[in-house]
Amino acid sequence: MSRKSGSVGAALALLAALACAAADAPPVQLSAQEDHQRLMDLLHIVTLRPGANGNNPQAPNAANYDESKANPYSNLPDPLVLKNGKKVKSAKVWWSQRRPEIVEDFDREIYGRVPADTPKVNWEVLRTAREVNGDIPIVTKKLGGHVDNSSYPQVTVDIELTLTTPANAHGPVPLILELSWAGRVPQPTTQAAAEPTWQQQVLSKGWGYASIIPTSIQADNGAGLTQGIIGLMNKGQPRKLDDWGALRAWAWGASRALDYFQTDPSVDAKQVGLVGHSRYGKAALVAMAFDYRFAIVFVSSSGEGGAKIHRRNWGELLENVAGTGEYHWMAGNFLKYAGPLTANDLPVDSHELIALCAPRPVFISGGATKGDGWVDAKGMFLAAAAAGPVYQLLGKKDLGTTEFPSIETLIDGDIAFRQHAGGHTPAPNWPTFLAFASRYLKSH
Repeated sequence: MSRKSGSVGAALALLAALACAAADAPPVQLSAQEDHQRLMDLLHIVTLRPGANGNNPQAPNAANYDESKANPYSNLPDPLVLKNGKKVKSAKVWWSQRRPEIVEDFDREIYGRVPADTPKVNWEVLRTAREVNGDIPIVTKKLGGHVDNSSYPQVTVDIELTLTTPANAHGPVPLILELSWAGRVPQPTTQAAAEPTWQQQVLSKGWGYASIIPTSIQADNGAGLTQGIIGLMNKGQPRKLDDWGALRAWAWGASRALDYFQTDPSVDAKQVGLVGHSRYGKAALVAMAFDYRFAIVFVSSSGEGGAKIHRRNWGELLENVAGTGEYHWMAGNFLKYAGPLTANDLPVDSHELIALCAPRPVFISGGATKGDGWVDAKGMFLAAAAAGPVYQLLGKKDLGTTEFPSIETLIDGDIAFRQHAGGHTPAPNWPTFLAFASRYLKSH
């Protein structure tokens, strides 16, 4: 063996040893504040603008609820204009050129990139129970999705999923998958209630329902970014500026649940809808936009970072989401739009996120200003309206108007919008959503 080949072999052995050491090293531990500052340093940002204060109307940065002050920027990016300035005039150009451009902007600047080599999820039925919900017999399966962590055993990810289908179904059924708050999954009951739960409303149509716990996929805080699926993929190291945030991770988990549904004979996997409320409304919309397999979505009170136009000064602002309490939802690059750049510098806006769902149906929902003003119902309506040209290009119906409707008025085509009179809750819009969904989801 020559001296040169021996030195090459030694170098390769050293690299292999370093790789093994990295695989054995525990995850880096940073507080949300430390990790947030790390991203600011990478971006060479000294300070960020403060977000809106939703608690003190007298604060200098008090949240705005005055429509005359709500639109500091007059123009939205055109979803049907290519980066070279040419107008998109065909569905072929939308799918082959324009849509990939929009996806790239969202990946790089807003939600972050999902790694190309995410690991396999091995699903196991942990428990099966025959129960009754209302007066309908059901079968409920408690499932665990173990994410293959052989590449970095220091991080374990086990996804929590519950699936319920009508016991007397004669074949696979449509399904509504909820991104659910941990510990808030309601138990089946035989007791009569004044109003049926949304699960009982779904069952009455002959459909099933499921709940996935997003925090079993990725923690809802910045300190958890070196754990969960993001930490697993980064082998316990902090994120790069365009790495995925929690919203994209939660959406990834919803897609892995859909993988399981494709193997379960009780579910019609081509008729799986998504629902999410508040931060999970954001994640549901992201999942719908990036996974063609979902059939329909109910986006409830998603606000900033979800369906709300970023270029709006109403309620929660981009600057709020870029702060230490919520930045982990987004890519690190998102921070720069809270200083020195502004929302007007974003290459895309939320109407284009809705447009990525086309031609599939989307239902956008919010509550009254008193009780749900923070999420900006009008800002979400404007995004839904501005996504309309893409739906039309693909042969579907837009909202049919750009005039903000009166409260509790359904405006719908294949995009639908309704503002209910309640507060920060999806409950008042469930019957309307299910009537809308019934146009698209059909029991066998």
